[in-house]
Amino acid sequence: MKTTLLHPMYFGSITQYAAIAQSDAIVFENEDNYQKQTYRNRTYIYGANGKLLLTIPIKHTGKQGRQLYKDVRIENDFEWQTLHWKSLETAYRTSPFFEYYEDEFIFLFNKKKEFLLDFNYECMQAVFDCLQLESGFTKTKEYIKTPKEIIDKRELVNAKKEKPYNLESYIQVFTEKQGFIPNLSILDLLFNEGTNALTYLENQTIF
Repeated sequence: MKTTLLHPMYFGSITQYAAIAQSDAIVFENEDNYQKQTYRNRTYIYGANGKLLLTIPIKHTGKQGRQLYKDVRIENDFEWQTLHWKSLETAYRTSPFFEYYEDEFIFLFNKKKEFLLDFNYECMQAVFDCLQLESGFTKTKEYIKTPKEIIDKRELVNAKKEKPYNLESYIQVFTEKQGFIPNLSILDLLFNEGTNALTYLENQTIF
């Protein structure tokens, strides 16, 4: 039985969801410290000019030292939700499956959210539903730096230190203009591949 430990991400990367699709059980890290410049609060999509970063603004506590991921609050003084949804529409309105999945995601951008981790779980559940993935998972009760008897793939959350994975190409909206860009947000795969997305994820070499 393959059990994999992962970080919850904001519309996680394709490698993250490939790991999920290929695992028998998933455990999400719920007790770690928040770190900047990771996929905890950012995701990359394919815009007209190439790779486009979407970042959820975070409230800064002003305190010295680390903050638990689950305690991090979203900064809602900015209209980030409107901006993110408009960016997704602009990037994917012409993709084969945007309209098919649109209603599964738009509600996530219509109501202000307080905690980043809670919002990421909500986004993840919407993706699970679209992929028709079994959504059963557990959460850690304590942080363990070197866990045993589990496959630790928490490094997939690192946006700056990504390991190269040889992902198969698929047709993206701007492929002819910019070429194939691998390992974007799971939304890129969903909007372009639709019902084939799960099969794609199951066939990538992640482990």
